[in-house]
Amino acid sequence: MLMATALLPILGIEFAWVTIHWVAGIVLAILIAFHVVRASIWQRIGTVWVGLRDLREGWSALRSSAQAKVGGKYSLAQKAIHNAFAVVLLTAVATGALMLVKIDTPWWERDPYWLSDAAWAAIYVLHDLASLCLVTMVMLHIYFALRPEKLYLLRSMLRGWITRTEYEHYYDQSRWSAERTPGNQ
Repeated sequence: MLMATALLPILGIEFAWVTIHWVAGIVLAILIAFHVVRASIWQRIGTVWVGLRDLREGWSALRSSAQAKVGGKYSLAQKAIHNAFAVVLLTAVATGALMLVKIDTPWWERDPYWLSDAAWAAIYVLHDLASLCLVTMVMLHIYFALRPEKLYLLRSMLRGWITRTEYEHYYDQSRWSAERTPGNQ
């Protein structure tokens, strides 16, 4: 919805997009907050942080022609894209929240003079850059999810599981225990 309301007016399709856009932005911010709380309490948030061990294993995998098993639950590429999405999404949400000051909402009247013109310019540039990065990253995410050798990962994103055979073939069991526990789902 955010992409449609941002891009369609640029393509010349005129409609009342501003309200739809900021409401969808608030929904996105709520979903991100829910995800952060859920990941912090019921899952192991450390599984998505890139560490030195991940970088060393990634470098070794680049130098090796053999397919190495993923060191933990997520590969370096998965962790990197997750962290990139986090930075870009948080930038878009933070700048979008600041831009709410410039429009009338049910909670306040607009105040376009709250910040200087230079500050607003920086906010708009950051918001637009984050949005452009998000479009590119979503396309890359879809492309990499549709590769035939990684279809098991696409299925795991949609269904939330992989088979025991896939787990044993692709993952280092000493680094990721697939047994169901409250912190490991």
